[in-house]
Amino acid sequence: MQLFRAVMPQTMKRIILLAWVFIIICPVALNAAGFEGIEHQIREHVLPNGMKFIIFERHDAPVFSGHIYVNVGSSDEVVGNTGISHVFEHMAFKGTTTLGTVDYKKEKSIMDKLDRVFDDLRAEWAKGNRANAERLKELETDFDALESEVAQYSNGEEYSKILEQEGAVGVNAGTSADYTVYFYSLPSNKLELWMAFESERFFEPVLRDFFKEKEVIKEERRLRTESSPVGRLIEELTGLAYLAHPYGQPTIGHMSDIHTTTRAEALKFFEEHYTPRNMVAAIVGDVNTDTVIELAEKYFGRLPSRQDVPLVETAEPKQLGERRVKIVEQTQPVIVIAYHKPEIRHPDNAVFNAITDILASGRTSRLYKRLVRDEKISISAGAFPGFPGEKYPNLFVFYSFPAQGHTNAENEEMILTEIETLKTELVSEAELKKVKRRAKAGLIHSLRSSSGLASMLCSSEFLLGDWRELFKSLERIEMVTAEDITRVANEYFVSSNRSVAELVTEATKEEKEAGE
Repeated sequence: MQLFRAVMPQTMKRIILLAWVFIIICPVALNAAGFEGIEHQIREHVLPNGMKFIIFERHDAPVFSGHIYVNVGSSDEVVGNTGISHVFEHMAFKGTTTLGTVDYKKEKSIMDKLDRVFDDLRAEWAKGNRANAERLKELETDFDALESEVAQYSNGEEYSKILEQEGAVGVNAGTSADYTVYFYSLPSNKLELWMAFESERFFEPVLRDFFKEKEVIKEERRLRTESSPVGRLIEELTGLAYLAHPYGQPTIGHMSDIHTTTRAEALKFFEEHYTPRNMVAAIVGDVNTDTVIELAEKYFGRLPSRQDVPLVETAEPKQLGERRVKIVEQTQPVIVIAYHKPEIRHPDNAVFNAITDILASGRTSRLYKRLVRDEKISISAGAFPGFPGEKYPNLFVFYSFPAQGHTNAENEEMILTEIETLKTELVSEAELKKVKRRAKAGLIHSLRSSSGLASMLCSSEFLLGDWRELFKSLERIEMVTAEDITRVANEYFVSSNRSVAELVTEATKEEKEAGE
């Protein structure tokens, strides 16, 4: 799951227009041979501080896309600070000591006071029922006064506004379980602007509007999770499937953690994880490679080297039996079935992708034809691997939304029947050829845009260990056999490895009696 910032409403029409221009003029003809040839045209440059730049010149239009991936996500968070990766992602747009402020010296003085008052508030909150009501009211009054005072010196939207005025398209960022990404596209003559702005936000972050932005994130959580039955169900599923590994934590964080996170904790998280060696940038488009390297040395070379980031050492223990959770809601029923599977670097990853295509790719897929078209017991059914992330062992997820008059149980039974068919009957050679053809076409299509290629290069660097692994994808797809599919289905799609979460409109009589 990846969380993205909302694009500013006042620029939406302009961005949509420019985006359509990008779609029309940027994609290039890219067949399999062209795809394989790209690797040799890409240049890699590592700065002395350890940050890597991946550069691909594509002169089809006078634009370029810049992506920066930081190898940190919600899986790197500790108990008590869930959601802090996402909090910092928001903060990275709030400017620096010189950008986004009227008078930074005065602003910092007030922010420091705010931090101290918030620390006192948090200490009082921690007392629970023993908290001093008068003291709380006094601290809240002081906090609100300081928030109003610091707002006079803050212009936290200046960073994004300047970029948009200079022609930036798709200014955004996202946080996932595995990484955090910052990206947008600019005219070619704005390359130095990109270098200056992107390096500055990681060189001197000040976490401006910290507490105000946390309220935005709280509202985001209310909208996406607490007010969404499916959002709550997915959060229950991940917590059910993961007892130890941090993949069980929500990417947006728990509400109590968002509420109590401090600016000092966010800065500490930045210092630990936003190290140059833990960051990679991809520049794709109408640029000169030597110029990119020169500017990267000038701007990103300023970032100080730091110690290696702390590693995630917790491993999820083997699941010993099926787990289930049921939520009663007056809403559309849904059933979600998840099986543990290996990380993306595992040799069987391409096999799981093939299984996804066979079972859930479009109207010719087995789940659609069986559940939706023929039996008409579902309005939507599918499957996908790599949830909630791919860096570590993750989940292969099946889902179905029952049609009116049909139940979760019917849909679960039919999904399991299709899984059993996959275990006992070899996929035909014709079906396997279609899978490979679609996989190749899909991968090539995703790389036609400069932004798409930049994204894939960065994610491959961290998830696969080297961006060059992206160009071995077609070989791995081609090597998948029908026997591989049967073997993998039998190994992983077993009841003891399964977690099931469902939304139902009414509890059974037995469940009601048990709850009384």
